[in-house]
Amino acid sequence: MTVAPRVAGAQQRVTMSLNGTWEVAESVSSDRAPDDYPHTAPVPGLVRLASPAFEDVDAFLSREHLRNGHVNVKIDTSGLAGTAGISLQDRDYYWYRTNFRTPDEYTVARLVVNKAQFGVAVWLNGKKVGEHLHCFTPGKFDLSDAIDWSGENTLVVRVGAHPGMLPLEVACGTDTEKIHWTAGIYDDVSLLLSDDVTVESVQAAPRIGESEVLVQTRIKNRGGEPRTFALTQRVYTWKGGQEASPEVSERLTLTPGEEQTVTQTISLRNARLWSPEDPFLYVLATSTGADSAATRFGMREFRTDTATKRAYLNGKPIFLRGSNITLHRFFEDPALGPYAWDDAWIRKLLVDLPDRMHWNAFRFCIGPVPQRWLDAADEAGLLIQNEFFIWFTRPEWDAADLVRQYADWMEDNWNHPSVAIWDANNETTDPELFDRIIPAVRDLDLSDRPWDNGYNLPVGPNDIVEDHPYGYGVSEVIGNGRYGFMEALTAPKSVNAPHPSAHPVIINEYGWLWVHRDGAPTRLTANRGIYPEEMSGPEKIERNAYLLAAETEMWRSHRNAAGVLHFVYLTSDHPDAFTADHFRDVRRLELHEPFEKYVSEAFKPLGVYLNLWQPAVRADSVGLFPILTQTVELPRTYGPNQAPVMIVNDHQETMEGSLSLVIERADGEVVHTVERLFSVPALGQMTYLMDLILPPVPGSYRVMATAKPKGAETTTSFRRVEVIPAP
Repeated sequence: MTVAPRVAGAQQRVTMSLNGTWEVAESVSSDRAPDDYPHTAPVPGLVRLASPAFEDVDAFLSREHLRNGHVNVKIDTSGLAGTAGISLQDRDYYWYRTNFRTPDEYTVARLVVNKAQFGVAVWLNGKKVGEHLHCFTPGKFDLSDAIDWSGENTLVVRVGAHPGMLPLEVACGTDTEKIHWTAGIYDDVSLLLSDDVTVESVQAAPRIGESEVLVQTRIKNRGGEPRTFALTQRVYTWKGGQEASPEVSERLTLTPGEEQTVTQTISLRNARLWSPEDPFLYVLATSTGADSAATRFGMREFRTDTATKRAYLNGKPIFLRGSNITLHRFFEDPALGPYAWDDAWIRKLLVDLPDRMHWNAFRFCIGPVPQRWLDAADEAGLLIQNEFFIWFTRPEWDAADLVRQYADWMEDNWNHPSVAIWDANNETTDPELFDRIIPAVRDLDLSDRPWDNGYNLPVGPNDIVEDHPYGYGVSEVIGNGRYGFMEALTAPKSVNAPHPSAHPVIINEYGWLWVHRDGAPTRLTANRGIYPEEMSGPEKIERNAYLLAAETEMWRSHRNAAGVLHFVYLTSDHPDAFTADHFRDVRRLELHEPFEKYVSEAFKPLGVYLNLWQPAVRADSVGLFPILTQTVELPRTYGPNQAPVMIVNDHQETMEGSLSLVIERADGEVVHTVERLFSVPALGQMTYLMDLILPPVPGSYRVMATAKPKGAETTTSFRRVEVIPAP
């Protein structure tokens, strides 16, 4: 148990962390706490991390998973209607218990269980103080009437053992590819001690054009007498604690139990903008004289624009490059351990490796992350597409309750500068529901972030469309040899996205090339002709990375998307997993070497795409034709001995230098080279035709197109071509 250090400018409130090792027990009963707590488990964490371990700790099959056409489960699913799924365990609840003492006596004690599943009920010193049914938002409980200010307090938190313990009208998360659903308190638990005029919430919305921050503060008088006080705000730099604004103060009076929302504007001195290159952070200190709050934020504005189909950060176009994290699938990984709550592990995952991969963005896909993940993203300068935990809806859900969930979810996240896009759902078509939800909550966000509405049409005039163009990718052409199709493809928006729509597009899934961490194909790639059985595991990993990099180059090079985010950087790896990530060792966060070698090149800000896909030519062919494996020959606007090299420039300045195309044998001997100058304007794209002459000698060759900009690192696009003997 720790007491948080005071932040510059913050007074009155004392925040006690209740994180640590808690006692845990199980039950079928919902209203009587167990007498004995024979297990322990970390908070935050999951019950599957308990010691000693519980049996069948996450044995629950959701309705959506059982109806997935790729699942082969021998269970009668005829009675699934009106249920969340099927539980295969003998318990209904887990009970967490811990003890604490307060450092002093205050008027108000508030407990915050930042996120837990599935449903939270709280008792303090044997008295029930409340319930919170939502799994993705903070549960907040007033402990003032039950707390012992001078002695030891016993806190008990009950959570449902599986999603079936929540009322059917409460959305608890849907994911057709998630197999194990594990209960637990998976975010921080804090005790807030203060006097009676409390700060309930703070929203800081930057106005960079005016060098101001718009602050909306919700305050409440929890005492029994009227209170007159000054609500004060002041901004400090996060590092160094230097004053960055004058103090803003407003005199207010609240009657007992009254809650009020106050809006104030604070001018910053020489405001420094937050960006991926300079993730500068401020702290807003709020005080009522009886309570205080420290809110970290960044001066940044993010928007998307339908007219240009671009994303804009601080008024300038920006192209998003990155990947996806499905943390709630990683929760079912055998290697989960304590890593998802280890700050050093999180920062390597979100700071160090993305820097090496040249990523500036992630989608936190199908489920929320603990707050410390967003803290790390803020400090790394990442732009996050923050997705709510819905992949398909249920008719039983209460729409009004879901609106409340979305509103609370936004409040929990909107001060993070890294949160750039609200994502209502994944691949879901339910316009009747989401066309109601998004308009009901979007005005709550004073920063007016854009929304992604899954496979529904966009709601706002400048909202984005998510595209998952699996049917246009390399996995669709390998089996039938339509490599000419790939060369002619101009990376259009697929009909997999909401259609018709001309809104800006973000490609946040593509590939369909997944292999397990040992190289074995997943159940979605096992029978698609991508990985021949005779290939070893390492060879499949190499092929996966090589093809993924080439497809990444293609999607980026045509500039039809505001962002390209590959699927998936972190997920679960077990025999029944549908998708897979690229870690050789997820505990140490060691990526497969081919993935880092090829895919990091494909995501460099100066991107190079060698539009050459055919894997084999005959030694007696002219140029690159006829292609033995091609079933459809498409017209070319360039000669048979030429290859187009496309260069995209994500930098805010012109990049120029030399562009080379080199052919070498398997032993490294160079057999052909050609070089020319290139110049690509800021945020622009250029295509160059390069002479490509393969020798008429059978063998394996590697073709490399390399851009060497002045004063910057090189970027290379790799291709392999086999010259085979003539018949």
